[in-house]
Formats: sequence, structure tokens, C-alpha cells
Amino acid sequence: MSAAASEITGAVVAWLAGLDDAQRDAATFAFEAAERFVWDYVPGPRAGLALRDMRPDQRAAAGAVIGSSMSGRTAGEIQAIIALETVLGELERTAGRSDWGRRDPELYWFAVFGDPAADGPWSWRIGGHHVAIHLTLAGGRVIGATPSFLGANPAVVPSGGLAGTGTLPGEEALARELLSALTPDERRVAVVDDRAPADILTGTGRRADVRSVPVGIRHADLGGARREGLEQLLRYYVDRVRPEVADAAWAEIAGAGLAEVTFAWAGPDTPGRGHYYAIRGPGFVVEYDNTQNGANHIHAVWRDLKNDWGEDLLAAHLAAAHGRPA
Repeated sequence: MSAAASEITGAVVAWLAGLDDAQRDAATFAFEAAERFVWDYVPGPRAGLALRDMRPDQRAAAGAVIGSSMSGRTAGEIQAIIALETVLGELERTAGRSDWGRRDPELYWFAVFGDPAADGPWSWRIGGHHVAIHLTLAGGRVIGATPSFLGANPAVVPSGGLAGTGTLPGEEALARELLSALTPDERRVAVVDDRAPADILTGTGRRADVRSVPVGIRHADLGGARREGLEQLLRYYVDRVRPEVADAAWAEIAGAGLAEVTFAWAGPDTPGRGHYYAIRGPGFVVEYDNTQNGANHIHAVWRDLKNDWGEDLLAAHLAAAHGRPA
């Protein structure tokens, strides 16, 4: 078993061991359950065990699951996104919205599919408003780290004691650096629309729907420095997971070739106005949208077109290990 898989497995097993029977029943599902493929990023209930239904020590153990699986940067971002629910609730209450009470930092659900202490494949997820993280393990290694969605509202806190605090700044900053570095000819290809779509276009289905996702300019058609900028932006998404897992995912992307990876921007380049970008490759898609609430509301997703939930690698693992299809 790889060191990454061992640490993640140990953290999940420890969290499950600290639950009582009723909590464990709520938190666990068969690996084959259709629920494993359900995800969303809007407020609302999820299947699993919510933070509000955990004791402090159980919440700490759930936090250790995140810490074992994600990079330090992303573990901190998940904590910040959850904390924004309190900020957002207060902003909505002050604005007179009657439904502001749905903003609750305890409404994030953890779920485990399969048995991490057994030999078979298994996965874990956390889901709630603006957080949808999934990791799948089999054969003693992490075989899937997508879908991977993070969002932030407000992206920059506008008032109060936390005024000016930003969440998920890197996804926008790196894209703007790339956009500003493009030559006029490169920009004419990369900027596909003067208006941004209202939200991400790939949806929340079991398969990412890329039909409406713009293409933009190819990595192969960029100058050297801009190629590096595109690679840095894409790697930022891949680096959401812990380094060993991110390195393997990046090797897969780079090994497939970067020449046909594309970058597309929609909307004005003026900060504070609604904007969107997409990165597309033969086997993946990244989307970023910041149009709502005065362009202060981020959605950012990374999907693997063949291996969301580890499906492609799981099929190969089962065929090799057991001589049967997934």
C-alpha cells in the first residue's frame, strides 16, 4: 500500500471507529450504491453524517480525513469555505432575506462507500454548499480524486470584522496572469465571448457534459512563457490533493500530451465584473465561474472525463486483480 493510501485509510478507519452505531449507519454505504455518484454544490441536505451530528472529537477526526487526503492549501480552503456560511448568513440576514438560516457551517456531510479496512475498492466524500470532494482507493493506492469542486461566497468578505478576507484567490489570480500575458493574436483566440455564462457548464451528472464548454487557444499555439502559465494554472487544480496523489495525476495529464490542452476566457478582464474560463484536455476539463453577487461568488471544478470516481482505473484494477469488469 502506498504511503498516501495508508494515511488516508488510517484516518478514515479512525473516524469510523469513533462513531456510534447509528452514526456509522448514516455515514456508510455499499461501494456499489448509486449514491456514490451523487454530488452538488448548492445548499441543501446530502446523504451521510453531518458535522452537526458529530461530537467535537468526531469532527476533529473528520478534519483529519480531509488533512490526510488534500494538500495543506486545500484543507485550509475547505475550512474557510465552511466558515463562510456564517458570514454569508449574516450578510443575507442584514439584507432582509428570510431564508438566511439555511447558511450553516454544520451542514456538511461525510460519507464512506465500501469498507476501507477490507481489500476491496472504497471511497470517501465530503459534500455541502460549495464543497464536493471525492477520493477513491483500490489496490493500495488512490485511483481517483475527482469530481473536485470548491466555491466561495463571498469570495472576498465585503464588510464586518473579516472585511477584505479572500477565499480561493489563486484560481482567479493565475488565470488573470495568463490572460494579461497573451499576445494580441493569442488573446483573439483565447477570449471566446465578451459575456460570461451564468455558471459552470459541465453540470453535476455522473459524466461531465462538455458540449457547451468553449475551446479557446491550444497550448501548442502559445508562446513559451504563456505555455508555462497555462500549465501552472492547470497544476493549481491538480494540487488540491496531497502531493503524491497530485504528482501521479499530473503525470497522467502530461503523459497524454499538453499540446491539445486549451484555455478559453469569457467576459471582460476588468476585476469585479463577471468572468469565466475553461481549460480542456483530451481527458479532463476545468471550469471557473465568477458572475454572481457582483462577481464575488466563485465556482471552480476539476473533472476527469474518463476517471471521475476512479471508474476507469477501477475497471482496469478489477480486470487485473479479479478477471472481471467493473
